[in-house]
Amino acid sequence: MEAVGPLLEDTKTRTTPMPGWMLLGPAFVAAIAYVDPGNVAANVSAGAQFGYLLVWVIVMANAMAGLVQYLSAKLGLVTGRSLPEVVADHTSTPTRIAYWIQAELVAVATDLAEVVGGAIALHLLFDLPLLLGGVITGAVSLLLLSVQNRRGQRMFERVITGLLMIIAIGFLTSLFVETPPAAEVAGGLIPRFQGAESLLLATAMLGATVMPHAVYLHSGLARDRHGHLQPGAIRRRLLRITRYDVGIAMLLAGAVNLAMLLVAATNLQGRDNTDSIEGAHAAVRDTLGPTVALLFAIGLLASGLASTSVGAYAGAMIMQGLLRRSYPLLLRRLVTLIPALVILAIGVDPSRALVLSQVVLSFGIPLALIPLVRLTSKANLMGDDVNHRVTTALGWGVAGLISVLNVVLIYLTVTG
Repeated sequence: MEAVGPLLEDTKTRTTPMPGWMLLGPAFVAAIAYVDPGNVAANVSAGAQFGYLLVWVIVMANAMAGLVQYLSAKLGLVTGRSLPEVVADHTSTPTRIAYWIQAELVAVATDLAEVVGGAIALHLLFDLPLLLGGVITGAVSLLLLSVQNRRGQRMFERVITGLLMIIAIGFLTSLFVETPPAAEVAGGLIPRFQGAESLLLATAMLGATVMPHAVYLHSGLARDRHGHLQPGAIRRRLLRITRYDVGIAMLLAGAVNLAMLLVAATNLQGRDNTDSIEGAHAAVRDTLGPTVALLFAIGLLASGLASTSVGAYAGAMIMQGLLRRSYPLLLRRLVTLIPALVILAIGVDPSRALVLSQVVLSFGIPLALIPLVRLTSKANLMGDDVNHRVTTALGWGVAGLISVLNVVLIYLTVTG
C-alpha cells in the first residue's frame, strides 16, 4: 500500500496543505492498546480492592504513554522505518533473533488479554462458552485486519476509532450514574502502596497502559500513513500535528482507564466476588442497573475485538521487521491466538490470567523503550529532529522506573 503524504494535489497540480485534523488517526489506533481487556481487569481489580489508592498510577502511566508514543511516531516519520526495522538494522543476527523471541512472548501475552476479554464479553452478553467466544473474537479480528489490507489504513483507522468511541461510552457512562467523591479521588493522586498485592496490581496497570506492542506499532503506523519526509517545514508541521494526535488519543484513553478504576472504587469496594470481570459486571448490574451493566459488557466486547486486531497488526509488523520476511496473515494470527484459546480450554481463571498477562507485558516494556530512547537520541539517525536532552532524560527515566518497579515486584512476590 502506498503511504499517504501530508499534502494533496488540487486540480491544477499545485500542492495545498491538508487540514491538520485530517492528519490525525495513527495515535487513535495505537490508543486501543491502552483500553484493552487487560486494562479492564487490572483497573477494576485495583479499584475494587484498594479503592482510590492507585489513581496516581493511571495518571502517571498515561503521561508516560504519551511521551513514549510520540517518540515512536517520530522515529517512523523521520527515518521512514518502523522500530523493529531500525532495531534489526543496528543489531547482529543472533541478537535480532533473541530480541524477536522476547517480542513474540510479549505478543502472546497481549493476545491472551484481548482474546480472553472478548470471550468474557460474549459470555456476558450472549452466554456463549468462553472457548467459542475466543474463537469468534479471533475470527472477527481477522475480518477487521482485512479492512486494512483491502481498504487501506485510513479506513482501518476509522473503524478502530469508531470502536474506541464505543469503548469510551461503555465505560464512561457509569460515572454519571454514581459520581465518585472528589476529595477521595484527589487523595489517590498521592503515590503510595499497601503491600505486595497493590504493587502487583500497579505493575499490571502499568503493563496494561504502556504497552510494548503499541511502542513498536506506532512507528509503523505513522510511517505507513504519512510516508518518509525530508527535513524541512512540512516535516516539522507533521511532527507538531503528531503531538496533538498523541495528546488527544492518550487523553481519551486515560479518561477511560480512570473511569474503570473510579467506578470500581465507588461501587464495588468491599463487595464479594469482584476480583473477576464477571463478578464486577454482576456488581455493576446490582448497584447501577442493567443498562449500565449492558454498556459495560458492550464496551468490553468492543475493547476485545479492536485490541486483538490491532495487536495482530503489531505482531505482523514486529515479525516482518525483525525477521526481515513476510508471513501469511493467518499464520501470524494463529501463533498468538492458539495460546489464548488453550488458556480458555483448560479452564484457567480468565480474569486472573488477564491481570498476570499485564504483568508479563510490563517486563517487556524496558526492552521496547531502551532501543526507542537510544535510537531517537542518535543525531546521525534523527538529524535535526533528534531528542532534546530533557526528552532523552525523561525517556530514560520512564525506562528506569519501570525496570525498578519490576525488580521490586519480584522481590516482594518471592519474599511474600
